[in-house]
Amino acid sequence: MNKLTLEKIAQLAGVSRSTVSRVVNGHPSVKPEVRRRVQQVIDETGYHPDPAARSLAGQRSGIIGLVIPRAFQFLFTDPYYPRLMQGIAQACNTHNYILSLFLFHTEEEEKKLTPKLLRQQFVDGVILSALPTDDPLIPQLIQNEVPTVMIGRPAEALPVSYIDVSNIDGAFEAVSYLLGLGANRVAAVNGPQNTMVGLDRFQGYLNALASRQIPVDESLMVESDFSEAGGYRAMQQILPHQPNAVFVASDTMALGALRALREAGLSVPDDIAIVGFDDLPLAATADPPLTTVRQPIRRLGVQAVEMLIDLIQNGLTPPRHFTAPTELVIRQSCGAKTK
Repeated sequence: MNKLTLEKIAQLAGVSRSTVSRVVNGHPSVKPEVRRRVQQVIDETGYHPDPAARSLAGQRSGIIGLVIPRAFQFLFTDPYYPRLMQGIAQACNTHNYILSLFLFHTEEEEKKLTPKLLRQQFVDGVILSALPTDDPLIPQLIQNEVPTVMIGRPAEALPVSYIDVSNIDGAFEAVSYLLGLGANRVAAVNGPQNTMVGLDRFQGYLNALASRQIPVDESLMVESDFSEAGGYRAMQQILPHQPNAVFVASDTMALGALRALREAGLSVPDDIAIVGFDDLPLAATADPPLTTVRQPIRRLGVQAVEMLIDLIQNGLTPPRHFTAPTELVIRQSCGAKTK
């Protein structure tokens, strides 16, 4: 029976290969009932792990993978990602980890590269950003017990660790502020509705309207893609419906919206007020300076790495969750006095 492999033991026990490896190496993260089931199969089969393989299984690569699937085109054009990566790289350097970047431009590329993420010892853990809600990568990482931290909460209650910001509350505060200034036709340029960040910021917008019993006007709502060009197109689509204020779900899209307003001969904030989300450096230098919802982007990157290292060193259970607060930063674009 000595020719049995970890894969065969895993199959007989109904668990993953990495779970068997953890049992063999005495890792504390395995649940007692799972440990007993695996140990029973080992005892019944007479399996003896190879000492060299057992030693290798206990080693770590010292590499953390950052995965940005199907957002390749935005990595070099959206200022959000460089700030996030600065925080991640800073924390990796501080804790002596190497950062490896995985960029998926298409679903086919993701399928080709996913096995490397699931392979033992290729990376010690994975940070995920910009995932569509239906992306199969998360369940695969969970099933293979790869230490994983998501930036942004998952679409459903999965046993995965994540770091997020209070997107719903931030959008609610921004739209409520516009309504409080007297705007009665507040439009929304939304992010992609196949992402949780896009869904949550749109939900905050809807909650603010509901809190003041303002009917939803679908002509004032457009889904976009977090790009400047997308914000420009969305604003052009909304303008014929005569909004007097607009909530834009990212600062990058807000720049495009401002350009569309200028081209239409409209003054901001005299004709229409505008609020963004993120508080990227470009918000303060926009014309006019952009009122926006601030989130701690770089700090989120640092915390994602620190959470992932905790998972690597101390086990995957229980999953860790952290949600950072947001802050509304008032500038000239909404027509109110600045703070």
